[in-house]
Amino acid sequence: MKKIICIGLIFALFTAALFASESDGIFTWMVGHIEVSMLVERENPGNPAIVASADPAILSRYLPAAGFTHATNAFLVKAYGKNYIIDTGFGAALFDKIRLLGVSPEQVDGVLLTHLHGDHIGGLQRDGRPLFPRAKIYLSERELNHFTRVAVNQGAVAAMAAYGNNVETFNPPEAGPVRREVVPGITAVAAYGHTPGHTVFVIEGGRSKMLIIGDLLHVALVQFPHPEISASFDMDAKAAADMRKSILGFAAEFGIPVGGMHMVYPAVGIVEYSGNGFSFLPFR
Repeated sequence: MKKIICIGLIFALFTAALFASESDGIFTWMVGHIEVSMLVERENPGNPAIVASADPAILSRYLPAAGFTHATNAFLVKAYGKNYIIDTGFGAALFDKIRLLGVSPEQVDGVLLTHLHGDHIGGLQRDGRPLFPRAKIYLSERELNHFTRVAVNQGAVAAMAAYGNNVETFNPPEAGPVRREVVPGITAVAAYGHTPGHTVFVIEGGRSKMLIIGDLLHVALVQFPHPEISASFDMDAKAAADMRKSILGFAAEFGIPVGGMHMVYPAVGIVEYSGNGFSFLPFR
């Protein structure tokens, strides 16, 4: 295990970003032959109340007295001649940033959704008009069913309605040998807990891999060292904590880099075991 982690650390330390600009909120690197860009959609002061259930001593240990930053991110993936976006954030800065990377909304072939919360689907439509007119939308069948039929969320309904027949669902397996490829180079893994159909995605370029972990973490400063602490947004706190431990453990054991939707720039790096939890080494 130590050897695997060491390899992962070496990989992290020597990963050269193709485009790295904190001021632009873009960090681009290669996963084998696949180009992946993290895009900061929004940054704002973090709210400790998100993890209010935690022991105050833990919060005082890991959260700076001066405050911390909460980010909302999306990812652009260029794979096999296609352009894919994983989550759209609020749709505020996303479009300017993909254009900086040479991609127009009309050139996006697919949008893969980790889940249907508003800060992940806000860039899908405006006034019923799809903002990615050629794209197909991919998401978990459980997620779609929950937010459009069981506990109906009108934002989710409107986002899906804008794409009509261009919405495709899947049933992801849990992490393991069984694979569910959504589009070439990207597979889906069940990460239920944050929402009923929350999904993480594995990007695979040749022998290289990385995990896009969605909302597995909301306050990384606390939840990496204490993965048992769930956020107020987690619909099933226990399931979310169990999934966080499992998937971060998988990433740490095999030296697979992770990228998250609510982690600060560059929001991608290597996970290591540390005590009863984990630590995180960001790419630079």
